[in-house]
Amino acid sequence: MSTTQQLNLTKGTEAKSPGRWLALAVLVLAVLLVAVDATVLGLATPSLSEDLKPSGTQLLWIGDIYSFVIAGLLVSMGSLGDRIGRKKLLLIGATAFGAVSVLNAYATSPEMMIVARALLGVAGATLMPSTLALIRNIFHDPKERSLAIGIWGATASAGAAVGPVVGGALLQHFWWGSVFLINLPVMAALVLVGIKLLPESKNPVAGPWDLISVGLSLVGVIGVVYAIKEVASHGLTWEVVAATVIGAVTLYAFVRRQHTLTSPLLDMRLFKHRGFSGAVLADLLTVFGLSGLVFFLSQFLQLVQGREPLEAGLAELPAAIGAVVTGLIAGRYARRFSVRAIVAGGLGAIGLALAVITLVHKETGYPLLGAALLVVGLGAGFSFTVTADVILSSVPKEQAGSASAVSETAYELGAALGIALLGSIVTGVYQGFATPAGVPSDAAAAAHESLGGAVEATAGLAPDVATALVSAAQVAFVDGLRIAAGVGAAVLLATAVAAWFLLKGQKLEDGVEH
Repeated sequence: MSTTQQLNLTKGTEAKSPGRWLALAVLVLAVLLVAVDATVLGLATPSLSEDLKPSGTQLLWIGDIYSFVIAGLLVSMGSLGDRIGRKKLLLIGATAFGAVSVLNAYATSPEMMIVARALLGVAGATLMPSTLALIRNIFHDPKERSLAIGIWGATASAGAAVGPVVGGALLQHFWWGSVFLINLPVMAALVLVGIKLLPESKNPVAGPWDLISVGLSLVGVIGVVYAIKEVASHGLTWEVVAATVIGAVTLYAFVRRQHTLTSPLLDMRLFKHRGFSGAVLADLLTVFGLSGLVFFLSQFLQLVQGREPLEAGLAELPAAIGAVVTGLIAGRYARRFSVRAIVAGGLGAIGLALAVITLVHKETGYPLLGAALLVVGLGAGFSFTVTADVILSSVPKEQAGSASAVSETAYELGAALGIALLGSIVTGVYQGFATPAGVPSDAAAAAHESLGGAVEATAGLAPDVATALVSAAQVAFVDGLRIAAGVGAAVLLATAVAAWFLLKGQKLEDGVEH
């Protein structure tokens, strides 16, 4: 037998090693936790607001600073994993994530909570690109890799939807900080098992980690996102103009610098691949359309419809079920039909489901909400799984960390923008409601900060005045939610059309890599 045949045989054996599925189980633990942490806070918002008493703006920062920081650091961390080793970075990040979770759980002020969430974002940025990049290097058979990515994506989607269920169960018996302490045992298991099971992988010729590029990407992303958030909340101000200019100039400098470096933090040539660029755009706009809605839906279920936290969490479960089902079969159907049909179809389904949400009102029955959430999950499972597969398949496995980071950056940036813009729509419409007669000025001011604040402000008011205040606040909140859902629906349907053209001719791989 020739040396080449022996080498291929060896690689084929490695590709079929049963340990790869155990390694995948460890990786999805990290994905599950980051996904749970991104959504569990929405369910805890009412009790957190009661305890820490944040303003409406502080509440939005608590909700989205985690995603902002992750978005700003993902490219840097993905590139760092390519250099020092993805396993090493994953284990360091998991340890930090567990430690910072304690700080989140015991935050004593809105300012402390915002800082703790930002630090959690730093740790979270090390996890997501490492998991996807390791999948790219563990699974050499494209069909097996599609299934592995499907499991990865289904876990992320399920985590995002199961988070409210877990959080609801905890909030029934414990204080809001308990939703962060659940991170500790999971991260401990991930580190202990990951040390034994996960293979190390990195780019052997990646070159040095450029700290100037790290700073430029962080400042650029956060500057632009901050500007968008502020203009949505307060209109065009000098602060917004300054942040926009700083962010745009910094990102331009980042891109220019990547073209001049022999070992760039991010290889900009990746974006010349139409399938890669189309998949990244689909991810960003899909999450944009979904995130703001999901963030406020938990408040709708609890503060408008009066559901207990656990009941509200269970009400959101159909989205997880749909995502798991389609995530596991997405790769197979993308090969049978086409990549663009599955992605565009998934995006269109989400858009139509969001359009249905524009019909909700305070007394809307659960069947309509449950059906809409199920369709959202089905569409997301198809779309996210196939776009992740396209992104990873478009690059050499040595650049898997950087490519994964771009994918995750689009995801997190979309989440941050969705909460900022769609959330600001909800907040803007909500704050415009007319205060009923008989409400004192201090109670009216508190009620206009947030829906949770309106519920709190009723303490000490006459029953009829309290009822009128809460009713007016709830109507305004639902009006804002419906408008935000309409904007999200329009974005998703437009993205579905764009994906149909951008992903034309894109195919998933079939043969085994050697």
